[in-house]
This record gives sequence, C-alpha cells and structure tokens, in this order.
Amino acid sequence: MTSGPASRQRGERRTAALARAVEDGLLGPHSPVVGLLDVDGVLAAVDALNEAFAGPAPVRHTFAAKACGLVPVLRLLADAGMGCEVASPGELEQALAAGFPYDRLVFDSPAKTVAELEFALAHGIAINLDNFQELARVDRLLAGREAAGPIGIRVNPQVGAGAIGAMSTATATSKFGVALRDPGAVDAVTEAFERHPWLNRLHAHVGSQGCPLPLIAEGIRAAYELAERINDRLGHARITGIDIGGGLPVNFTDEDDRPTYADYVAELRAAVPGLFDGRYTLVTEFGRSLLAKSGTIGTVVEYTKSAGGRRIAVTHAGAQVATRTVFMPGSWPLRVGVFDAAGRPKQGPAQVVDIAGPCCFAGDLTATGVWLPAVEPGDVVALHDTGAYYFSSHFSYNSLPRPAVYGYRTDVGGRVRFALVREAQSVREVVEESGLAQAEALVELRGA
Repeated sequence: MTSGPASRQRGERRTAALARAVEDGLLGPHSPVVGLLDVDGVLAAVDALNEAFAGPAPVRHTFAAKACGLVPVLRLLADAGMGCEVASPGELEQALAAGFPYDRLVFDSPAKTVAELEFALAHGIAINLDNFQELARVDRLLAGREAAGPIGIRVNPQVGAGAIGAMSTATATSKFGVALRDPGAVDAVTEAFERHPWLNRLHAHVGSQGCPLPLIAEGIRAAYELAERINDRLGHARITGIDIGGGLPVNFTDEDDRPTYADYVAELRAAVPGLFDGRYTLVTEFGRSLLAKSGTIGTVVEYTKSAGGRRIAVTHAGAQVATRTVFMPGSWPLRVGVFDAAGRPKQGPAQVVDIAGPCCFAGDLTATGVWLPAVEPGDVVALHDTGAYYFSSHFSYNSLPRPAVYGYRTDVGGRVRFALVREAQSVREVVEESGLAQAEALVELRGA
C-alpha cells in the first residue's frame, strides 16, 4: 500500500530526528536506547479527532493518561484543548501537574477508594461509577448534596471480544461496569437513575486494539438505546451525556493511519445516528491512536550473531520498554527499521534477522524473522509506532533503567529541535529505588 502525504512526511521527520539524535549524542554508545516523540504528529492527530467529530453535538475529547503518563506529553495535550481520562491516583496527579483543570478530567477506575471519590466529588471531576456498591458509596458521601460534576454509570454492553481478549472490555465476564445482558441489569440501572437525581451520564467502552469498528459501534449503540429508554421512563432528559470511551485500533503494519477518526465517526453515524443530534454531550477517551504513530524507540546494536541459521541482532531495547510486544508478539507486532552508526537508513540486500533485547530470558525479542539490510554492531534499530504505552510503562526486569524521552519538531528546512521529556534514569537511581536506604534492615531484624 502506498502511504499518503501526511504519513510520508511523518516518516521523513522520524528519519531526520534519528539522524540528529545520533549526531547530538542523544543516542549512541553512552545512551544506547532513547524514546523520540514527533510533536507535529501528535498535534495533527488531535486536529483530525476534532475535525471528525465536528457537528451539533458538544464533545469533550479526553486523552487516556495510561497511554503515556509523562507530564510534558500531557501538558502538550492540555494546551491543545484536550481533557484527560485518569484511572488511578498517580494518573490524576500527573494530569493536574500538567495543567488540566478539574472540569476537563474524567475519573475511571474499577477500584476507586473513598478518599479518591471524596477528592473527585469535592472538585467537580467527572466520575464514571463502575458498580452498584460504588454507587451506594457515592450516595453516602454526597449525603443529599448536589454533585459538583457529572456522574455516570459504566455499563458493559457484552457485545463480545475483539481479536485481543485482554484488550476487550465488553465480554460476557468483563470486570468493568454493569453487565447489561445479565438478568435484571437494565432494570437495575434504570431504577438507579430514578432514585439518584445526581446521575446524569452513561459510559460504555468496548475495548481497544483488536476491536473492529462495527463491534465498537454496537456497544455504543447499546448505551445510547439505554439512555433513550431511561429518559423516556423518567419523562425528561436526565441523562445528558454519553461517554463513548476510546479504543480506535492502530495500524501497526505500515506507515498509514488506518482506520481514521473519520472512519470511526462514519461507522457511529450509520449505527447510532441519534448520538450526534446535539441532545447528548459526548465524551471520548482515546489514547493509543493519538500517540502511537508519532513515537519511535531508537536503540544501538551491541552485537550480532547467528543461531540455527538465523541471524540475531542484540540491542538495548527489549521487554523493559516493549513489554507487550515481547510477551504477546502476535498481538503487538512492531515495524522495525535499521540505520547505520550515523543514523542514516541502511541500504543493501535484505537478510532475515531477529531483533533481541538486553533482558536475560530467551523470549526477549522485539521482532522475529524480519527482512532488513545487513545489521552490524554499532547500527541503530528503530522500533516504530511506539508513542503509546512504550515510553511510560517501563518493566523493571533485570533492573534496567528507564531511557530518556525527547520530543522533536522539524522545520521546513529539515532542522530538528529536541525538548527533553524525561531524563534517563541512572543506575544509581535504580539502586536507590531498590531499597538502598534500608540495606541493613533485614540483617538487623535477623539479629533482633
């Protein structure tokens, strides 16, 4: 498939950024792995999202913080007008530090504590309640007061799983939300809205990568139809907002964005036309699709070898940064490129090679059996499409330190400018985090 102009430009920016990172020493023998984020690519994705949803229905787009919990990245998205969906105390504090106001936050989690709920209620943060026990808890905390922010119930439409079971949240036995197809569930949700006048939203999220658009639309339609039923039953528009989640799949096979946000909205308009007539405020929670294609992990090739007739390139990027890819390669494959020691794309006849990481277990492979120009020690391997879930979801296997992350922009003349997003973790910091200050604690306990 031929890439479109925007995709080609993104690839050209990435190539220029890798070369400049090598030239500036951000990637090399002393910094053998680094994360690079294309700022223009991220902002273009935000623009495409806003354009796709343009229309009479008011929309609040929020970024799923779990996709990249780095404060400068969140700050960029806040500055671009996004809200933020958070699912833990840490994500909430990151979002606040990044400058998101309370009224642009959505708090999702299946395990919210009393303290977390009290904070959200006190500051008018939108809350999606996961279950009826949590509903009762919030009712006690409000004690007859009006809620300062929107509060909804998350429902599981139970429409089934996509291609990746672990990413599918609308299965028959999903841990998320109220299972709508269970006996009595629809009536129980309806009665909850009758008894609690502070409830005003419904939330449904079918899943993410591996969930096709028709499946996502089917789940959102179930939430919409329930909202219509409840409003008809109550005789007025009690439910004023529907949180339709996120989950747009990302194309990891080539450079193109596929499907697009426009494809997603077209699917929704066909399946649920009433969703866009302006009666409901819509909330979205996209994460991976906003950042993935704009991220690259660059890593130095330390050694090359062969085993069983297969060439192997040993790099410094493995399970510690590409955890999902290493443990579920069939579900999370990555495109791989190879550059010479100066950061220039390598040419020449292709050879089959496995790309290995530094972790001390045999399955630490980020790519298997890929065709690349001959890979040699000192070359740079690029793991493409790693802007979401790879920079901020570090796996501390073998006590490997977190790499530095830089954002970049490329001007018309091809000049690349970098901004530090997160400093590389030092080995000393790894040791300190492992309990250095308590080094004698167990010895002292033994002698006590």
